[in-house]
Amino acid sequence: MMNRWAWLAVVWMAGQLLFWGGRAMGQATGASGPAVGTDESGGSAAVRTWRVYIGTYTRGESKGIYLFEMEAASGELRPAGVAAETKNPSFLAVHPSRKFLYAVGEISDFAGKSGAISAFAVEPASGKLRLLNQQPSGGQGPCHVIVDAAGRNALAANYGSGSAAVLPIGPDGSLGKPSSVVQHEGSGPNPQRQAGPHAHSINLDPAGRYAFVPDLGLDRIFIYRFDAGAGSLARNDPPAAAVAPGAGPRHFAFHPTGGFAYVINELASTITAFVYDAHRGALKELQTIGTLPQGFTEPNTTAEVQVHPSGRFVYGSNRGLDSIAIFSVDAESGRLTAIGHESTRGKTPRNFGIDPAGKWLIAANQGSDTLAVFRIDERTGRLQPTGPTVNVPLPVCVKFVPAPR
Repeated sequence: MMNRWAWLAVVWMAGQLLFWGGRAMGQATGASGPAVGTDESGGSAAVRTWRVYIGTYTRGESKGIYLFEMEAASGELRPAGVAAETKNPSFLAVHPSRKFLYAVGEISDFAGKSGAISAFAVEPASGKLRLLNQQPSGGQGPCHVIVDAAGRNALAANYGSGSAAVLPIGPDGSLGKPSSVVQHEGSGPNPQRQAGPHAHSINLDPAGRYAFVPDLGLDRIFIYRFDAGAGSLARNDPPAAAVAPGAGPRHFAFHPTGGFAYVINELASTITAFVYDAHRGALKELQTIGTLPQGFTEPNTTAEVQVHPSGRFVYGSNRGLDSIAIFSVDAESGRLTAIGHESTRGKTPRNFGIDPAGKWLIAANQGSDTLAVFRIDERTGRLQPTGPTVNVPLPVCVKFVPAPR
């Protein structure tokens, strides 16, 4: 009989074929990432070269969004210059058509007392970005942005003010003003980090019906009903899922099957696993597991969490230990088992990206101004560094897009 991992792989691949086949016929696609193993037309040809966009902070030498080219076969990463000059583009999202890219402006003084969301057109030949327009983010200090599956809306989380917003996307890729803003209220037990709400990310479920907003300040993952046509967020029932007091939930990721989800808790250095009820938009806690090895007592916070495209592994970044924590996933229960840790060869890995084919991981070491490339062992989930780190100032976010042939 077929074992459970083989069966999961068959189900996942079938879903991918239906998903990307629909895209080739002009249907809606996934919101925030490029195609898995496809060419620029949505066909089935393997990707030869990835364009890798790096969001940064611009308080140092950085000028904005940087572009790299990566050979899909070897993992060689080559700098391709500044894609666009803009202030504090700390997080990025790619439109499903790959014709547009969106960036937060992690500031608090745009158009009064707001952060900014910028829309860019992607120049096909070079990959460079041309600014289309900017709009208020619906709050202060935006730190995360995604695009819905139909490419009709950008959704943003505002850390500074503890709010989330929806901004409509026009046919030309430009952004409208926020069509919906939700504001969180309250505080948590950590007076230094949880004196007020801090929405730290926003994600949609695979069906695009519900939006999930982890709030570091309130130890809650808020759940909203999302209407893509109206560009609106409405309070769900249940309205939220809780994590341990003082944990500080930050980033959130769904399993490819859609049955499980994972949130990384910045202040507690843990990951909480949930079972997901897609009908109700509800999360039920399964497990909370630490991201640090036994005996590590130095200061540490976590940042990014991602699920491998196969669904077999979960990865989380440690800032302090400066490593990627690696976990295996039980296919039936969704529970995690710690496998080990891999140094990011730099300081303060704020974010990392996994290419959609699941072969490479790039860690963004904000504290040492470097990117580190790792080959992913698709059998064990472990990471193997491929060579020296690559320099880029204050890297924060990593996004892969297939390069045109």
